[in-house]
Amino acid sequence: MSQASLALYRKYRSKSLDEIVGQEHITRLLSKAVASGRISHAYLLTGPRGVGKTSVARILAHEINQLPYDESSTPLDIIEIDAASNNGVDDVRDLREKVQLAPVSATKKVYIIDEVHMLTKQAFNALLKTLEEPPEHVVFILATTDVDKLPATIVSRAQRYGFRSISPADAVKHLRHIADQEKIKIDDEALTLIAERGDGSFRDSISLLDQLANLADEKEGVTSELIEATLGLAPTTVVNDIIDAADQHQLSHLAELLDGASQQGVEASILAQQLIARLRTKSLETPSYVTLIDSLLDVAKSSQPTMKLFTVLGSYAEHKTPKTAALATPVREVTATIEELTKQATKKEPKVPEIKTVTEPKGEPRDFDWTALIEHTRRNYVALYSVLSKCGHQRLDDTIIIYTGNAFYKKKLDDAKYTPHLYESLTAIGHTDLAIETIPTVAPPKSSQAAAVVAIMGGGEEVSVEE
Repeated sequence: MSQASLALYRKYRSKSLDEIVGQEHITRLLSKAVASGRISHAYLLTGPRGVGKTSVARILAHEINQLPYDESSTPLDIIEIDAASNNGVDDVRDLREKVQLAPVSATKKVYIIDEVHMLTKQAFNALLKTLEEPPEHVVFILATTDVDKLPATIVSRAQRYGFRSISPADAVKHLRHIADQEKIKIDDEALTLIAERGDGSFRDSISLLDQLANLADEKEGVTSELIEATLGLAPTTVVNDIIDAADQHQLSHLAELLDGASQQGVEASILAQQLIARLRTKSLETPSYVTLIDSLLDVAKSSQPTMKLFTVLGSYAEHKTPKTAALATPVREVTATIEELTKQATKKEPKVPEIKTVTEPKGEPRDFDWTALIEHTRRNYVALYSVLSKCGHQRLDDTIIIYTGNAFYKKKLDDAKYTPHLYESLTAIGHTDLAIETIPTVAPPKSSQAAAVVAIMGGGEEVSVEE
């Protein structure tokens, strides 16, 4: 088969460990082991599909025997077995008999067992005996995408190497190299889109580039529009419009956008994946997107993905807190002492009393209702309520200080999953201008007398006793 007729992922398959992209943490160790002659009797290569496990297995088998790698021909002493179609105990027993035979011409007889997790329980038991006491001339290279299905006894008898998903940056760089070599006209935006659809798999990304290159117009080349049309994706502008509509509480516009995407043949599960990819890049700026991403992951599992997608986005749009100054202020970790906080508050407003008491400062609104806040969270956010109901509070100027009592509850309230719900609850009870600070201690005593007792005793918590 000529190079021109080869699929691109085969044409550009690595031929040495140095050429493997994105797995340097593995190839570096294997190269050193081969160079020093420290060859293990069994290797286990694990990781997602399309990241180079089979390529590394084949290259390693050749380098162990100091043979040049040639994909078109395989030496007799390198035997590849597909466990998916040779997974029975009889197949493994046959292998056990053949491993006893010495290599024909190479130093080692290497068995590559791909998708080894497909072996039956009986086959694993038969293979285990060979792995425990292998002949000196045999090396096993096991590869799998699902290491959790392997018996622990098999895993423990092999050197394990975990492959990583290919980063988008590495994928784009490699795709650019191939496109330039093949004279495929494509811009970086389209390459990024291909890398995203490849989902960390070189093989899938390169195969997609190959497919699109055959469909592309010679003048325009591979464009984002071609990719979207070929794969049934929503245009990037539509994805951004959907997010904006949800952020702006525009439920009717949101419904129109989703309906339009559906009429264009965009599947809800694919649109959800596009939204997740876009929101993930923006989640550091907008923590509330983390909760939305979590909900969007359930769309593909739903029996009615179209309706599920609308309810997820609609629910987010309905409950999202408006963009106010309070929302723009994240929950901040407070490491200062109570005394330092008091001094800071006093600098802002000289009339603010000491923070050791909860008497509201003069001139401040007195309409903050902690009970209403707790009740709102009880009705709408049970998980948040379970933490907040155990906390104390105090208002200083435009800030609500929440005393969590311990670091565990503070961490909970500071989590991006709880923060948007906390601000939404404040808005729901009429406070859109308050910021939140959390302190991992109990609330200070309400009276100066109690504060004095606490100071004498070296700490304590004020409780009320009702008859």
